[in-house]
Amino acid sequence: MVKSAKPATVQLMDKNKDKVKVTSFANPVELANTAAQDWLAQLAARPPDAGNYCVALSGGRIAKAFSSAVATLARAQKYTFPSVHFFWGDERCVPPTDPESNFAIAQQLIFGPLGIPDKQIHRIRGEDDPERAAAAAEAELRRYASKSSNSQPVLDMVFLGLGEDGHTASLFPSERLEMIKDQAVYRTVVGTKPPPHRITLGYQTIAAAEQVWVLASGEGKENALRESLEPNAQTPLGRVLNLRSYTKIYTDIQLPKS
Repeated sequence: MVKSAKPATVQLMDKNKDKVKVTSFANPVELANTAAQDWLAQLAARPPDAGNYCVALSGGRIAKAFSSAVATLARAQKYTFPSVHFFWGDERCVPPTDPESNFAIAQQLIFGPLGIPDKQIHRIRGEDDPERAAAAAEAELRRYASKSSNSQPVLDMVFLGLGEDGHTASLFPSERLEMIKDQAVYRTVVGTKPPPHRITLGYQTIAAAEQVWVLASGEGKENALRESLEPNAQTPLGRVLNLRSYTKIYTDIQLPKS
């Protein structure tokens, strides 16, 4: 059973108080449990005729804890994810059974245990040619998501993580600044962490999402999170935050109190 998390510290960052809500936790278990509880509560409150709900999942260590919490809570609540369609914020160019695959995390911890129908799972085909896989992932997302005023598909939820260098999804600090304006929904990248070849959502697609929740967890990321929360931040996460009107951050990274 997932235990209820202890009360968290909630901070509205002074310099971005209307844009970013940071909720702090003592450890990654509390973080994952609370994020899972909050997400499932939102899903359970949706009207039966609300239509497709498109979510992009993330990878990394915290994604495993979050996925386990989601499955445990969903099973306890007998929630079956009706009309929820699963996509990914990024994927490594590896087969779906590879330990490095982001899809594999959700397959092992959510889809398999809960019996999520294949028709609701839209993985990025990391084993295919990357350019073809990116184009196919975009076409698949456009089939199910609504469209923004600038023709971006609108995901209902995007879950993101945070790397030590401030990267999020597979948007890395080494990229050219003009890539922020690139309209590609999914695109290929060569990252600075192994495995290097990846496919990621672009900045503009993340910016167009209805909700973005960042699960920022782990040692050695204090500077990355602090820099990302600065006005005009130039870390990839900071760029995402500046592009959006509102973003939630769940974190166990200890920041100085404002």
